[in-house]
Amino acid sequence: QVQLVESGGGLVQAGGSLRLSCAASGRIGSGYAVGWFRQALGKDREFVAAIDWTGRRTLYADSVKGRFTISRDNAKTTVFLQMNSLKLDDTAHYQCAVDPTRRLAVSALAPDYNYWGQGTQVTVSS
Repeated sequence: QVQLVESGGGLVQAGGSLRLSCAASGRIGSGYAVGWFRQALGKDREFVAAIDWTGRRTLYADSVKGRFTISRDNAKTTVFLQMNSLKLDDTAHYQCAVDPTRRLAVSALAPDYNYWGQGTQVTVSS
């Protein structure tokens, strides 16, 4: 079993920054990708960003491109989501997820991710 734990959420004023973390535990191979998804009240889940097993291939939703940065630590044990210039529309429940497939490209599709964390709330105020 694989467990994912997110942290770093909170309440931030518009224009501020937050850094989310995703730590995985359990048995998992080395060839996997980690993605961040979010869901706001009354809206569907949407893709935010993802990073592959090498840490050198990333993918971002257009809505966060240029403001958010996804990265892995040197040991590739933790994935971070640095969120800058936060907007009211960034308010959502954020979850990290693992795609265990060694793909040639990072996926933005939720069905490709088999393991999900409980999530952390990000609230942006004016």
